[in-house]
Amino acid sequence: MAGIRIISWSMVQAGKPSKEPERVELTPWDLKHLMVSYIQKGLLFRKPKPNADEAEKASIHHLKTSLSRTLDLFTPLAGRLGTTQHEDKTTSFFIDCNNAGALFVHAVADQLTISDILEPLYVPEIVDAFFQFDGVKNIQGTSKPLLAVQVTELVDGISIGCSMNHSVVDGTSFWHFFSSWSEISRGFDCLSKPPVFERPVIGDIDYPIRIPSEQVQIQQHVTQPGNLKSRVFYFTKQSVVRIKGKANSEMNTEKISSLQALLSLFWKSIMRNRQLDPNEETMIFLVIGVRQRLQQVPQEYFGNAIQAALVSLKAGELEENGIGNAAWEINQVIANHREENFVNLSKSWANSPLLFRSGKLTNNALLTGNSPRFDMYGTDLGWGRPIAMTLGAEFKIHGLLTLATGVEQGDIEIRVCLSPEEIQALENDEAFIAALKI
Repeated sequence: MAGIRIISWSMVQAGKPSKEPERVELTPWDLKHLMVSYIQKGLLFRKPKPNADEAEKASIHHLKTSLSRTLDLFTPLAGRLGTTQHEDKTTSFFIDCNNAGALFVHAVADQLTISDILEPLYVPEIVDAFFQFDGVKNIQGTSKPLLAVQVTELVDGISIGCSMNHSVVDGTSFWHFFSSWSEISRGFDCLSKPPVFERPVIGDIDYPIRIPSEQVQIQQHVTQPGNLKSRVFYFTKQSVVRIKGKANSEMNTEKISSLQALLSLFWKSIMRNRQLDPNEETMIFLVIGVRQRLQQVPQEYFGNAIQAALVSLKAGELEENGIGNAAWEINQVIANHREENFVNLSKSWANSPLLFRSGKLTNNALLTGNSPRFDMYGTDLGWGRPIAMTLGAEFKIHGLLTLATGVEQGDIEIRVCLSPEEIQALENDEAFIAALKI
């Protein structure tokens, strides 16, 4: 497949940065991610029609200018991570809103078409090259930009790939910035949802939080198993409703959500094809959003507001029961995460910090990322709605399920990253395929 040429590299600063904030403290939700990689997500658009206004909005000059104006309102993303070394051999981290700038890369793939990206059954490896900062850890934001944008021109499309520091943003804040940039690009004078930078009161945590120095040493990059393949499974609104209905019917309830039902389907099917011992514990790691569960964290809060949760079942129990059983376990774990739980977990972490580390998932585990709640397809920079979401190499994690809304309202997309053998086994699994057609 054709390659990608870099045309230019430049730094984009906020043109008129707001005076506030000058410094943003990092919360336990932010600091946990210091040793993992940047978030790499992007959108694929069709090239504008021969229309002067649309062509201007798609120009590199306009994208840089509108990005600069957006950074006026999202000043942390134009900054760097700052540190304070303490005498007790600990380090504190914060966002220094110094307007050092975001990286902007212009690239061209003059032999690559949209169909080359979207038509193959498996996600092409060339998509990895739509993003910057492969292998970069968030802690390196002390010297590297907290945001890197790569605009890649295809024969008939445009890719906008963003790499953002995960100690500065979670998925909600990532798409909040992207959608705000689209509003500025379309000529809006003010944002529909201005960001909130003020840190919420989560218990009686003293800031800045001090991290033991031995925890902030960058380790050798952990490589995932070779030849991983990613495939996107599409669920229409109608199929989502049917699968959700089946899960609820099996458990005689109406509390199981669409996403919980779909996750249980993949969890059950993938573990079955791994042929685990029936007594072996299997698990799925979830990311629970805090904004909708804590009153003091507004939807517009800019930062991390997520909590990891673990759901486990023995392989035999997972296999013997329907998707409703696994979905109910997921439902109950999420339901048990209430305000008191979030506050206590944050206080406990601040007293004894433990940073997440990148690594290989064990053969009995799955991990989830992103969310169908994010309105990615509403991100119109001025030349039409996007036609697909793209992910960078940092999302090539064995056992990762990446969740997203579909192009049509109510649809859901789930991207699965597995070994070639596991992908093929899933595709040949009659029970799994039958469930897709429920």
